[in-house]
Amino acid sequence: MNLFSEKGSTIRKIWSNADTILFVFAGASAEFALNKAVDWLYFTGKLPADPLGRLFSTVTYSQKINFSTLEDANLAIDQITAIHSTVEENRGSRIPDWAYRDVLFLLVDYSIRAYELLYRKLSSAEKEEIYNTFYRMGLRMNIKDLPKTYHDWLPVREDHLRRNLEKSKFSIDLYKQYKRHLGLSRFILLKEVQAQLVPPHVRQLLGLRKVSLMMLIVPMYKFSRKLNLDRLVKALILPPAYQPQIKALEIDPDTVNNFKPVKEVS
Repeated sequence: MNLFSEKGSTIRKIWSNADTILFVFAGASAEFALNKAVDWLYFTGKLPADPLGRLFSTVTYSQKINFSTLEDANLAIDQITAIHSTVEENRGSRIPDWAYRDVLFLLVDYSIRAYELLYRKLSSAEKEEIYNTFYRMGLRMNIKDLPKTYHDWLPVREDHLRRNLEKSKFSIDLYKQYKRHLGLSRFILLKEVQAQLVPPHVRQLLGLRKVSLMMLIVPMYKFSRKLNLDRLVKALILPPAYQPQIKALEIDPDTVNNFKPVKEVS
């Protein structure tokens, strides 16, 4: 049986763990707000209406792909492509290629950043494996001009951060929606996580503090896992309505998913 990502791989360690996925979620929420193509996410009205649900769709779909057979993963990727094509048809224009690359790139970057913040530094080979996994997703989606290796990707990622991010009216509105859906205390916690996690340019655009309370919170969180209190901590991060989704993110690294088509992910 051919798998999209092999059992025992680093990508499976990262994406079978709810902790790291939640941190990927936090980083993605920052970059989605700043991306110059965020108007596409506003086009359907679903992102401002349910920003947490839309972001969960992105990260959970990525998890499903990583734990599927090659055949099922390709079906899932093809469905994502078809959904985006429908949105393009409804709007009468195409999503820019660089916008597709940006989403792929942030999944690569925050997979690495989240794991290293919570656990340990990754080797060059492990980072290459992570990049290659998302590179294959991108190839299946026919995304153009993808760097072939992690080493080649690094300067391209930095260039994308500089070219394609800005603080706009959409950024301001989306952060208002985060605050409304999370509540004040969870919103403050989200920003603390982002301040510790995101690249310097993203932190600067969002006006996040360079010194974050997460420097103290992360060690406490790691200790809470030893005492089996991490579920309580997770409950403090996102509202009760999302707790079943958070619990579902925690899976056996050797899991093989059976892909079931969904109505939408955009």
